[in-house]
Amino acid sequence: MTQPLLTLKVHEQLRKALRAGAGESTCSLDLDRTTTTVTVDESGWSWQGQRYPYLEKCKERTVYYWRDGEFAPVSRYSSSLIKLVPTDWGAPTFEIDGIKMLPSEKVSPFQDAQAKVALIEPRGQVVLDTCGGLGYFAAWCLEGGAARIISFEKNPDVIWLRSLNPWSPQVGGALSLTQGDVSEKIAELPDASVDAILHDPPRFGIAGELYSQVFYDQLARVLKRGGRMFHYTGTPNKLTTGRDVPNEVATRLKRSGLKTRLHGDGVLASKGGR
Repeated sequence: MTQPLLTLKVHEQLRKALRAGAGESTCSLDLDRTTTTVTVDESGWSWQGQRYPYLEKCKERTVYYWRDGEFAPVSRYSSSLIKLVPTDWGAPTFEIDGIKMLPSEKVSPFQDAQAKVALIEPRGQVVLDTCGGLGYFAAWCLEGGAARIISFEKNPDVIWLRSLNPWSPQVGGALSLTQGDVSEKIAELPDASVDAILHDPPRFGIAGELYSQVFYDQLARVLKRGGRMFHYTGTPNKLTTGRDVPNEVATRLKRSGLKTRLHGDGVLASKGGR
């Protein structure tokens, strides 16, 4: 980490140390990956030989990064507003137009990814990570000894978020990341070329093509016999949405020739035979 990241929690720690006359504050400047010590005084604070100002207004649910001599929110607005959002767990989630893309209320989004990756047993496997997001699936695939992770992310602004997120894995080595629409790019992958698939698409209303029979047929085509797939669906309330998304997904995957069962907040599928 060469540049600090600020949240309201950290900013309040700095101001609290100043009010207490402590002169120093031990805090995290990388979203709770590590802790460090900074010096504080009335005009600002110092870290690694550089001076930084206090923010005039530090907002909740916002991560700030150092850019061109000032702190700016880690957010962009191209076709939609995309921002990194701090959590109580350290590892951030992100939002697109106010819609939270990763669970964070009851569990760390990073640890949630660990549990889902464990379902496909990545060690020694070639894994297709269809919708890379912040890269938490990829991080745990790397930790779990995957031979190769082929990851796609459609939105360049999300890739930019990854570049500032200390919880996102570095691209290179076993991990490749392609900026592109996986619903199109998957046609370029050979038949039976991956051992496992992790599919965590945006909700149906945003990316219906990633829930289509055509796309599921492609997933089944590239998955080797004996391979596993976890498809995150979330747990939408049937009474309010009028839809049973997990069972709809399971039905389509079966039509593609996969065996399925509902598991937690998604569908676990496999391709029979070896």
